[in-house]
Amino acid sequence: MSTSPIDPATDASGHRSRLRRRLIEGGPNALQDHELVEYLLALAIPRRDTKPMARKLLKEFGGLGPLLSAEPESLGRLKLSEGVIAALKIAEASALRLLRSRVEQGDILSNWQALTDYLRADMAHRSIERVRVLHLNTKNRLIRDELVSEGSIDQAAVHVREIIRRAIELGSAALILVHNHPSGDPEPSRQDIALTRELIAAAKPLGIAIHDHVVVGRDGQASLRALGLI
Repeated sequence: MSTSPIDPATDASGHRSRLRRRLIEGGPNALQDHELVEYLLALAIPRRDTKPMARKLLKEFGGLGPLLSAEPESLGRLKLSEGVIAALKIAEASALRLLRSRVEQGDILSNWQALTDYLRADMAHRSIERVRVLHLNTKNRLIRDELVSEGSIDQAAVHVREIIRRAIELGSAALILVHNHPSGDPEPSRQDIALTRELIAAAKPLGIAIHDHVVVGRDGQASLRALGLI
């Protein structure tokens, strides 16, 4: 008795339907990381088994966070199509906007966990150092989140004068300095501490508070204020 061969496209479609049902019925924790990536890739490559590619990408980048945070150039070097790269970047952008919306809801100092969740998602897995300044109003609500420097793998040039000038332009009442350590270790360096103290000294006469300097890495984050360094 002969049986008809299974059409790979039909089999893949049935598998994706099961993944979709689990996700809809079970919520965001119903799928494992490789299944999330597999289904995401399937949106860009609808008639292909994307499970092997999902597992390969997660292994290549070391996890879901590093994969979604990867620069388009890094993804392109793996010969991924524009559709696949766009699908990954859409997922990253959606996650970051959700986390950022929680930060924007009120007083940042009273919502510190939401802030650190957002910063880690956005910066922990970056391969180059980035420095950002969060500008706050008198109620400690976020009025601007700006990238001020993007450097090599281990350093970024930060100019205190430019940060203060921008704070004056925006009418900022307070600032939070943020940068990442591509090494993964968030321990502040002597240079980080010196920069923060220089910024505090420049901002104080103008009545601008420096609430903190947060260092983000794959291994966690460090607050210079919490560590008693400022």
